[in-house]
Amino acid sequence: MELRHLRYFIAVAEELHFGRAALQLGISQPPLSQQIQALEDELGVRLFERTNRRVALSEVGRLFLPEARQVLAQLDKAVAVARRAQRGEVGELKVGFTSSAPFTSTIPRAIQAFRLACPAVHLDLCELSSRGVAEAVAEGRLQVGMLRPLEAMPAGLEALELFAEELVAVLPAGHPLAGREAGIELSDLAGEAFVFFPRSFGTGLYDQLLDLARAAGFTPRIVQEASEAMTLIGLVATGLGVTVLPASFSRMRIDGVVCRTLRDAGASTAVWLVRRRDEASPLVQRFAALLEGEARQAQALRAMAVDAHSRS
Repeated sequence: MELRHLRYFIAVAEELHFGRAALQLGISQPPLSQQIQALEDELGVRLFERTNRRVALSEVGRLFLPEARQVLAQLDKAVAVARRAQRGEVGELKVGFTSSAPFTSTIPRAIQAFRLACPAVHLDLCELSSRGVAEAVAEGRLQVGMLRPLEAMPAGLEALELFAEELVAVLPAGHPLAGREAGIELSDLAGEAFVFFPRSFGTGLYDQLLDLARAAGFTPRIVQEASEAMTLIGLVATGLGVTVLPASFSRMRIDGVVCRTLRDAGASTAVWLVRRRDEASPLVQRFAALLEGEARQAQALRAMAVDAHSRS
C-alpha cells in the first residue's frame, strides 16, 4: 500500500464520484478506478458500493475513512516538524556557559531573542567552568558553549570570539584605591594580597594576570584560591585580598566591594562561542547566528558611544 492509495480513497470518499475525484486529484478516471480496485484487493475488502448511477461508501469504507485521514494528517504533521527542524524552530538545544556569561548584556539578549524566535525549542542551559563547557561540547554532551579563553582548547572544536570586555580590580569598599573612579594601574596593587582562581581551573585568566603583573613589574601574591567568581568577590569583601575579574561582574551591586577599571594595556578578556567543527544542527546554526548578531550590534553601539564621548 502506498500513501497515494489513501489519498485517492479519501478523494473518492469525499466526492462519491470517480470523475470529480479524478479532477480534484489531477489524474484521469481510469487510473483512479484501477488504484482504488488495487487498494481493495490488497485489503481484501470492499470500500465502495458501486452501481452505474451512484458510488457509496461501504460499512468497511466508513470505518476506514477516519483512519486513513488520521494517517495522512500524521504524515503532514511529521513533514511540518521535519521542515521546522531544518529551519531550527523545534527540538532541544543544549547550551553551556561559564558563570560570568549571564552578567554580560549580549548573551541574555541573544537567549531572549532565540526564545522569541523559536518558542517550540527547549533550551537546556548548563553552567560550568570554561574548561567544563569546552570538554562537554567536545564530548557531545552540549551542542554549543560560551566561555572565557582557555590555555588549551580540546581537539575538534571551533571557537569564535564574540566580544571582549575590560578587566576590573575588585577591591574592599574601604580600600585606599576605592576612590579612584577613573581606574587604576595593576602596579598600584603590587603590594596587595590576591585571591584568585587556581591555575588548574583551566581558564586563561590565571596566565593573563601573571602576564599583566609581570609587565607591571611584580608577581602577584595569591593567598587564597577559589573556583567561583562569587566566592572570590565574597573573600574580597572580607578584606582577605583583592582580585581581578571581567567587567561584567561590576554590573552586580555587592556590599563591601568596589570595582575599578584596569588601565593597563591588554587588560581585557574575551567571550568565545564554541561548537564542534562537524556540528550540523540547524538549531546550533540559528542560535550561533543570533548570538553573533547580538555581539555585532553591541560592538557597534559601544563604538558609537566611544566616538560620541571623544567628540564631546
